[in-house]
Amino acid sequence: MSGNVHVVGVGMIPFTKPGRSDSYDVMGEKAARAALADAGIAYELVQQAYVGYVYGDSTCGQAAIYGLGTTGIPVVNVNNNCSTGSTALWLARQAVASGAVDCVIAVGFEQMQPGALKGHWDDRPAAMTRGVKKMTELQGWQDNAPMAAQLFGGAGQAYMDKYGVTNELFAQIAVKSRTHAANNPYAVFRDPITVEEVLASPQVYGPLNRLMCCPPTCGAAAAVIASEDFARRHGLRIDVRIAAQALTTDFPTAFDENADMMQVIGYDMAKNAAAQVYEAAGVGPDEIKVVELHDCFTSNELITYESLGLTPEGTAEKFVLNGDNTYGGRVVVNPSGGLMSKGHPLGATGLAQCTELVWQLRGQADARQVEGELRHALQHNLGLGGACVVTMYEKVN
Repeated sequence: MSGNVHVVGVGMIPFTKPGRSDSYDVMGEKAARAALADAGIAYELVQQAYVGYVYGDSTCGQAAIYGLGTTGIPVVNVNNNCSTGSTALWLARQAVASGAVDCVIAVGFEQMQPGALKGHWDDRPAAMTRGVKKMTELQGWQDNAPMAAQLFGGAGQAYMDKYGVTNELFAQIAVKSRTHAANNPYAVFRDPITVEEVLASPQVYGPLNRLMCCPPTCGAAAAVIASEDFARRHGLRIDVRIAAQALTTDFPTAFDENADMMQVIGYDMAKNAAAQVYEAAGVGPDEIKVVELHDCFTSNELITYESLGLTPEGTAEKFVLNGDNTYGGRVVVNPSGGLMSKGHPLGATGLAQCTELVWQLRGQADARQVEGELRHALQHNLGLGGACVVTMYEKVN
Protein backbone atom coordinates (compact mmCIF):
# COMPACT_ATOMS: atom_id res chain seq x y z
CA MET A 1 0.00 0.00 0.00
CA SER A 2 1.33 3.44 -0.88
CA GLY A 3 0.19 6.94 -1.72
CA ASN A 4 -1.81 9.52 0.16
CA VAL A 5 -5.50 8.76 0.60
CA HIS A 6 -7.72 11.78 1.18
CA VAL A 7 -11.26 12.23 2.43
CA VAL A 8 -12.46 14.68 -0.22
CA GLY A 9 -16.13 14.75 0.71
CA VAL A 10 -18.40 13.78 3.61
CA GLY A 11 -22.11 13.93 4.27
CA MET A 12 -24.85 12.67 6.53
CA ILE A 13 -28.52 13.16 7.25
CA PRO A 14 -30.13 13.92 10.61
CA PHE A 15 -30.61 10.78 12.67
CA THR A 16 -34.11 9.88 13.83
CA LYS A 17 -36.03 7.40 15.93
CA PRO A 18 -37.32 4.24 14.21
CA GLY A 19 -40.53 4.85 12.30
CA ARG A 20 -39.72 8.50 11.57
CA SER A 21 -37.16 8.09 8.80
CA ASP A 22 -37.20 7.63 5.07
CA SER A 23 -36.61 4.11 3.80
CA TYR A 24 -33.01 2.86 3.83
CA ASP A 25 -32.47 3.38 0.10
CA VAL A 26 -33.62 7.00 0.24
CA MET A 27 -31.48 7.71 3.32
CA GLY A 28 -28.40 6.14 1.72
CA GLU A 29 -28.86 8.07 -1.49
CA LYS A 30 -29.32 11.38 0.39
CA ALA A 31 -26.13 10.87 2.40
CA ALA A 32 -24.17 9.86 -0.70
CA ARG A 33 -25.41 12.92 -2.58
CA ALA A 34 -24.38 15.12 0.32
CA ALA A 35 -20.86 13.64 0.28
CA LEU A 36 -20.55 14.03 -3.49
CA ALA A 37 -21.76 17.64 -3.27
CA ASP A 38 -19.25 18.30 -0.50
CA ALA A 39 -16.50 16.84 -2.66
CA GLY A 40 -17.69 18.76 -5.69
CA ILE A 41 -17.71 15.84 -8.11
CA ALA A 42 -20.28 13.96 -10.15
CA TYR A 43 -21.13 10.38 -9.29
CA GLU A 44 -19.89 9.33 -12.73
CA LEU A 45 -16.30 9.84 -11.52
CA VAL A 46 -16.71 7.29 -8.72
CA GLN A 47 -15.08 3.96 -9.60
CA GLN A 48 -16.24 1.73 -6.73
CA ALA A 49 -18.78 1.82 -3.90
CA TYR A 50 -18.69 0.07 -0.53
CA VAL A 51 -22.07 0.16 1.18
CA GLY A 52 -22.60 -0.90 4.78
CA TYR A 53 -25.71 -1.97 6.68
CA VAL A 54 -26.52 -4.68 9.23
CA TYR A 55 -30.25 -5.31 8.87
CA GLY A 56 -31.24 -5.82 5.25
CA ASP A 57 -31.24 -8.12 2.26
CA SER A 58 -28.18 -8.96 0.21
CA THR A 59 -28.06 -6.11 -2.31
CA CYS A 60 -29.57 -3.23 -0.37
CA GLY A 61 -26.38 -1.36 -1.24
CA GLN A 62 -27.30 -1.37 -4.90
CA ALA A 63 -30.82 -0.20 -4.06
CA ALA A 64 -29.33 2.92 -2.46
CA ILE A 65 -26.50 3.48 -4.96
CA TYR A 66 -28.76 3.11 -8.00
CA GLY A 67 -30.50 6.27 -6.88
CA LEU A 68 -27.31 8.07 -7.89
CA GLY A 69 -27.10 6.34 -11.25
CA THR A 70 -26.53 2.97 -12.86
CA THR A 71 -22.95 3.29 -14.05
CA GLY A 72 -21.98 -0.37 -13.83
CA ILE A 73 -19.31 0.11 -11.15
CA PRO A 74 -18.63 -2.54 -8.51
CA VAL A 75 -20.92 -2.14 -5.49
CA VAL A 76 -19.79 -4.18 -2.48
CA ASN A 77 -22.23 -4.80 0.36
CA VAL A 78 -20.58 -4.75 3.80
CA ASN A 79 -21.78 -6.15 7.16
CA ASN A 80 -19.44 -6.19 10.16
CA ASN A 81 -21.94 -5.63 12.94
CA CYS A 82 -21.66 -2.21 14.59
CA SER A 83 -18.28 -1.52 12.93
CA THR A 84 -19.86 -1.84 9.47
CA GLY A 85 -19.53 1.81 8.46
CA SER A 86 -15.84 1.96 9.34
CA THR A 87 -15.25 -1.37 7.63
CA ALA A 88 -16.71 0.09 4.43
CA LEU A 89 -14.36 3.04 4.88
CA TRP A 90 -11.43 0.65 5.50
CA LEU A 91 -12.17 -1.17 2.25
CA ALA A 92 -12.48 2.10 0.34
CA ARG A 93 -9.17 3.35 1.70
CA GLN A 94 -7.42 0.09 0.84
CA ALA A 95 -8.74 0.19 -2.73
CA VAL A 96 -7.35 3.70 -3.26
CA ALA A 97 -4.11 3.09 -1.37
CA SER A 98 -3.40 0.01 -3.48
CA GLY A 99 -3.55 2.05 -6.67
CA ALA A 100 -6.35 -0.10 -8.07
CA VAL A 101 -8.71 2.89 -8.25
CA ASP A 102 -8.57 6.64 -7.66
CA CYS A 103 -12.01 7.53 -6.33
CA VAL A 104 -14.37 5.46 -4.16
CA ILE A 105 -17.48 6.20 -2.15
CA ALA A 106 -18.28 4.56 1.19
CA VAL A 107 -21.91 4.72 2.30
CA GLY A 108 -23.55 3.43 5.47
CA PHE A 109 -27.21 3.36 6.46
CA GLU A 110 -29.62 1.61 8.80
CA GLN A 111 -33.39 1.49 8.96
CA MET A 112 -33.81 0.13 12.46
CA GLN A 113 -36.77 -1.22 14.38
CA PRO A 114 -37.71 -0.11 17.92
CA GLY A 115 -36.29 -2.00 20.87
CA ALA A 116 -33.11 -3.88 21.67
CA LEU A 117 -30.90 -5.42 19.01
CA LYS A 118 -31.83 -8.96 18.10
CA GLY A 119 -30.89 -11.64 15.62
CA HIS A 120 -33.25 -12.63 12.83
CA TRP A 121 -32.25 -16.27 12.42
CA ASP A 122 -33.06 -19.02 14.92
CA ASP A 123 -32.30 -22.07 12.77
CA ARG A 124 -28.48 -21.77 12.79
CA PRO A 125 -25.58 -21.00 15.14
CA ALA A 126 -25.47 -17.41 16.32
CA ALA A 127 -22.45 -15.42 15.15
CA MET A 128 -21.61 -14.35 18.71
CA THR A 129 -21.81 -17.80 20.26
CA ARG A 130 -18.23 -17.71 21.58
CA GLY A 131 -18.63 -14.34 23.27
CA VAL A 132 -22.01 -15.16 24.79
CA LYS A 133 -20.72 -18.52 26.02
CA LYS A 134 -17.80 -16.82 27.76
CA MET A 135 -20.07 -14.16 29.20
CA THR A 136 -22.40 -16.82 30.58
CA GLU A 137 -19.46 -18.59 32.20
CA LEU A 138 -18.40 -15.35 33.86
CA GLN A 139 -21.72 -13.88 34.97
CA GLY A 140 -24.61 -16.07 33.92
CA TRP A 141 -27.47 -15.20 31.58
CA GLN A 142 -30.64 -13.19 32.19
CA ASP A 143 -33.58 -13.95 29.91
CA ASN A 144 -35.21 -10.57 30.57
CA ALA A 145 -32.20 -8.39 29.67
CA PRO A 146 -30.93 -7.47 26.18
CA MET A 147 -27.82 -9.40 25.18
CA ALA A 148 -25.79 -6.27 24.35
CA ALA A 149 -26.63 -4.72 27.72
CA GLN A 150 -25.50 -7.89 29.47
CA LEU A 151 -22.20 -7.84 27.59
CA PHE A 152 -21.38 -4.17 28.09
CA GLY A 153 -22.99 -4.01 31.52
CA GLY A 154 -20.86 -6.94 32.54
CA ALA A 155 -17.77 -5.15 31.25
CA GLY A 156 -18.75 -2.08 33.23
CA GLN A 157 -19.17 -4.17 36.36
CA ALA A 158 -15.76 -5.77 35.75
CA TYR A 159 -14.21 -2.28 35.59
CA MET A 160 -16.03 -1.21 38.75
CA ASP A 161 -14.85 -4.31 40.61
CA LYS A 162 -11.27 -3.89 39.42
CA TYR A 163 -10.84 -0.21 40.17
CA GLY A 164 -13.43 0.53 42.86
CA VAL A 165 -15.55 3.08 40.98
CA THR A 166 -19.35 3.37 40.95
CA ASN A 167 -21.80 3.61 38.08
CA GLU A 168 -22.24 7.31 38.81
CA LEU A 169 -19.16 7.64 36.60
CA PHE A 170 -21.15 6.12 33.72
CA ALA A 171 -23.93 8.60 34.43
CA GLN A 172 -21.54 11.54 34.20
CA ILE A 173 -20.48 10.38 30.74
CA ALA A 174 -24.13 10.29 29.64
CA VAL A 175 -24.56 13.88 30.83
CA LYS A 176 -21.45 14.94 28.90
CA SER A 177 -22.75 13.28 25.73
CA ARG A 178 -26.04 15.16 25.89
CA THR A 179 -24.21 18.43 26.52
CA HIS A 180 -22.18 17.90 23.34
CA ALA A 181 -25.21 16.80 21.30
CA ALA A 182 -27.08 19.99 22.17
CA ASN A 183 -24.96 21.67 19.49
CA ASN A 184 -25.43 18.97 16.86
CA PRO A 185 -28.43 19.40 14.50
CA TYR A 186 -27.92 15.81 13.30
CA ALA A 187 -28.34 14.26 16.76
CA VAL A 188 -31.51 12.47 17.84
CA PHE A 189 -31.29 13.39 21.57
CA ARG A 190 -30.33 17.02 22.24
CA ASP A 191 -32.06 17.86 25.53
CA PRO A 192 -29.79 18.10 28.60
CA ILE A 193 -29.99 15.54 31.38
CA THR A 194 -28.59 15.35 34.91
CA VAL A 195 -26.70 12.66 36.76
CA GLU A 196 -29.73 12.22 39.00
CA GLU A 197 -32.02 11.67 36.00
CA VAL A 198 -29.64 9.12 34.52
CA LEU A 199 -29.41 7.16 37.76
CA ALA A 200 -33.19 7.32 38.23
CA SER A 201 -33.95 5.93 34.78
CA PRO A 202 -35.01 2.26 34.65
CA GLN A 203 -32.31 -0.34 35.22
CA VAL A 204 -31.48 -2.32 32.09
CA TYR A 205 -28.79 -4.66 33.39
CA GLY A 206 -26.33 -4.55 36.29
CA PRO A 207 -24.81 -1.08 36.54
CA LEU A 208 -26.53 0.18 33.38
CA ASN A 209 -29.64 2.35 33.43
CA ARG A 210 -31.62 3.21 30.32
CA LEU A 211 -29.99 6.61 29.86
CA MET A 212 -26.59 4.89 29.81
CA CYS A 213 -27.59 2.92 26.68
CA CYS A 214 -27.60 4.20 23.11
CA PRO A 215 -30.97 4.30 21.32
CA PRO A 216 -32.02 2.36 18.19
CA THR A 217 -31.71 4.92 15.40
CA CYS A 218 -32.25 5.37 11.68
CA GLY A 219 -29.84 7.34 9.52
CA ALA A 220 -27.12 7.41 6.89
CA ALA A 221 -23.68 8.89 6.26
CA ALA A 222 -21.09 8.75 3.49
CA ALA A 223 -17.53 9.67 2.54
CA VAL A 224 -15.76 10.10 -0.79
CA ILE A 225 -12.18 8.78 -0.74
CA ALA A 226 -9.64 9.72 -3.42
CA SER A 227 -5.96 9.60 -4.24
CA GLU A 228 -3.98 12.82 -4.06
CA ASP A 229 -3.33 12.71 -7.81
CA PHE A 230 -7.05 12.36 -8.58
CA ALA A 231 -7.94 15.15 -6.16
CA ARG A 232 -5.40 17.53 -7.68
CA ARG A 233 -6.47 16.71 -11.24
CA HIS A 234 -10.08 17.50 -10.41
CA GLY A 235 -9.43 20.48 -8.16
CA LEU A 236 -10.71 18.79 -5.02
CA ARG A 237 -9.70 19.63 -1.49
CA ILE A 238 -6.86 17.61 0.01
CA ASP A 239 -6.84 19.10 3.50
CA VAL A 240 -7.75 15.86 5.29
CA ARG A 241 -6.04 12.54 4.72
CA ILE A 242 -6.21 9.16 6.39
CA ALA A 243 -2.82 8.93 8.08
CA ALA A 244 -3.28 5.37 9.38
CA GLN A 245 -5.98 2.78 9.85
CA ALA A 246 -6.28 -0.71 11.33
CA LEU A 247 -9.01 -3.34 11.47
CA THR A 248 -8.65 -6.06 14.09
CA THR A 249 -10.71 -9.05 15.14
CA ASP A 250 -10.78 -11.00 18.39
CA PHE A 251 -7.66 -12.45 19.99
CA PRO A 252 -7.55 -15.63 22.13
CA THR A 253 -7.64 -13.41 25.23
CA ALA A 254 -11.33 -12.69 24.55
CA PHE A 255 -12.35 -16.28 25.14
CA ASP A 256 -9.63 -18.08 27.16
CA GLU A 257 -9.87 -19.14 30.78
CA ASN A 258 -8.38 -15.88 32.05
CA ALA A 259 -10.68 -13.56 30.06
CA ASP A 260 -12.69 -10.91 31.85
CA MET A 261 -15.77 -9.12 30.51
CA MET A 262 -13.76 -6.15 29.27
CA GLN A 263 -11.82 -8.48 27.01
CA VAL A 264 -14.99 -10.23 25.90
CA ILE A 265 -16.39 -6.92 24.56
CA GLY A 266 -13.28 -5.99 22.60
CA TYR A 267 -10.76 -4.26 24.87
CA ASP A 268 -7.83 -6.09 23.30
CA MET A 269 -9.10 -5.57 19.76
CA ALA A 270 -9.24 -1.83 20.37
CA LYS A 271 -5.90 -1.67 22.15
CA ASN A 272 -4.14 -3.55 19.35
CA ALA A 273 -5.76 -1.53 16.57
CA ALA A 274 -4.88 1.74 18.31
CA ALA A 275 -1.26 0.64 18.79
CA GLN A 276 -0.98 -0.17 15.08
CA VAL A 277 -2.41 3.21 14.14
CA TYR A 278 -0.22 5.22 16.51
CA GLU A 279 2.88 3.48 15.20
CA ALA A 280 1.95 3.85 11.53
CA ALA A 281 1.00 7.51 11.90
CA GLY A 282 3.91 8.40 14.15
CA VAL A 283 1.45 10.10 16.48
CA GLY A 284 0.80 9.24 20.13
CA PRO A 285 -2.47 9.48 22.07
CA ASP A 286 -1.14 12.48 23.97
CA GLU A 287 -1.16 14.42 20.69
CA ILE A 288 -4.86 13.82 20.01
CA LYS A 289 -7.31 16.60 20.84
CA VAL A 290 -10.52 15.18 19.39
CA VAL A 291 -11.88 11.63 19.30
CA GLU A 292 -15.07 9.97 18.13
CA LEU A 293 -15.30 6.61 19.89
CA HIS A 294 -17.86 3.82 20.11
CA ASP A 295 -19.98 4.68 23.16
CA CYS A 296 -22.83 2.22 22.56
CA PHE A 297 -23.04 2.16 26.37
CA THR A 298 -21.39 4.68 28.67
CA SER A 299 -19.48 1.82 30.27
CA ASN A 300 -17.81 1.18 26.93
CA GLU A 301 -16.81 4.81 26.57
CA LEU A 302 -15.11 4.66 29.96
CA ILE A 303 -13.29 1.43 29.10
CA THR A 304 -12.27 2.73 25.68
CA TYR A 305 -10.53 5.78 27.17
CA GLU A 306 -7.97 3.29 28.42
CA SER A 307 -7.85 0.85 25.50
CA LEU A 308 -7.04 3.80 23.20
CA GLY A 309 -4.40 5.08 25.61
CA LEU A 310 -6.14 8.42 26.19
CA THR A 311 -5.47 7.86 29.88
CA PRO A 312 -3.43 5.11 31.61
CA GLU A 313 -5.21 1.94 32.71
CA GLY A 314 -7.05 2.43 35.98
CA THR A 315 -7.23 6.24 35.69
CA ALA A 316 -10.49 6.75 33.76
CA GLU A 317 -12.26 8.02 36.90
CA LYS A 318 -9.77 10.84 37.33
CA PHE A 319 -9.94 11.50 33.57
CA VAL A 320 -13.71 12.04 33.81
CA LEU A 321 -13.76 13.93 37.11
CA ASN A 322 -11.09 16.35 35.87
CA GLY A 323 -13.12 17.08 32.74
CA ASP A 324 -10.35 15.80 30.50
CA ASN A 325 -12.91 14.17 28.18
CA THR A 326 -14.69 17.38 27.15
CA TYR A 327 -14.19 20.98 26.05
CA GLY A 328 -11.51 22.72 28.11
CA GLY A 329 -9.93 19.38 29.00
CA ARG A 330 -7.20 17.29 27.43
CA VAL A 331 -9.23 15.74 24.62
CA VAL A 332 -12.81 16.29 23.46
CA VAL A 333 -14.44 12.87 23.25
CA ASN A 334 -17.50 12.54 21.00
CA PRO A 335 -18.14 16.21 20.22
CA SER A 336 -21.04 14.97 18.08
CA GLY A 337 -22.79 13.55 21.13
CA GLY A 338 -21.64 10.06 20.18
CA LEU A 339 -23.79 6.99 19.80
CA MET A 340 -25.41 7.82 23.13
CA SER A 341 -26.99 11.07 21.96
CA LYS A 342 -26.38 11.45 18.23
CA GLY A 343 -27.72 7.93 17.78
CA HIS A 344 -26.48 4.58 16.51
CA PRO A 345 -27.84 3.50 13.12
CA LEU A 346 -25.47 0.55 12.95
CA GLY A 347 -24.27 0.70 9.34
CA ALA A 348 -24.03 4.49 9.37
CA THR A 349 -22.21 5.01 12.67
CA GLY A 350 -18.62 4.66 11.44
CA LEU A 351 -19.16 7.03 8.54
CA ALA A 352 -20.97 9.52 10.77
CA GLN A 353 -17.91 9.48 13.03
CA CYS A 354 -15.73 10.09 9.96
CA THR A 355 -17.94 12.99 8.90
CA GLU A 356 -17.75 14.66 12.31
CA LEU A 357 -13.97 14.38 12.49
CA VAL A 358 -13.48 15.72 8.97
CA TRP A 359 -15.66 18.69 9.87
CA GLN A 360 -13.60 19.19 13.02
CA LEU A 361 -10.29 19.15 11.13
CA ARG A 362 -11.66 21.55 8.52
CA GLY A 363 -12.97 23.90 11.22
CA GLN A 364 -16.57 23.38 10.04
CA ALA A 365 -18.14 21.98 13.23
CA ASP A 366 -19.85 25.26 14.18
CA ALA A 367 -20.76 25.38 17.90
CA ARG A 368 -19.14 21.96 18.41
CA GLN A 369 -15.77 23.07 17.06
CA VAL A 370 -12.87 22.03 19.26
CA GLU A 371 -10.71 25.05 20.03
CA GLY A 372 -7.10 25.41 19.03
CA GLU A 373 -5.14 23.98 16.13
CA LEU A 374 -6.23 20.45 15.28
CA ARG A 375 -3.62 18.38 13.49
CA HIS A 376 -5.03 14.91 14.08
CA ALA A 377 -8.32 13.23 14.93
CA LEU A 378 -8.92 9.65 16.10
CA GLN A 379 -11.87 7.37 15.37
CA HIS A 380 -12.83 4.09 17.10
CA ASN A 381 -15.70 1.91 15.85
CA LEU A 382 -16.42 -1.46 17.47
CA GLY A 383 -18.52 -4.43 16.43
CA LEU A 384 -18.98 -7.50 18.57
CA GLY A 385 -18.49 -10.85 17.00
CA GLY A 386 -16.05 -9.15 16.38
CA ALA A 387 -14.27 -6.31 14.60
CA CYS A 388 -12.70 -3.02 15.61
CA VAL A 389 -11.61 -0.24 13.26
CA VAL A 390 -9.37 2.58 14.46
CA THR A 391 -8.61 5.44 12.06
CA MET A 392 -6.25 8.40 12.33
CA TYR A 393 -7.08 11.48 10.27
CA GLU A 394 -4.51 14.20 9.63
CA LYS A 395 -4.95 17.80 8.57
CA VAL A 396 -2.77 18.68 5.60
CA ASN A 397 -1.50 22.23 5.23
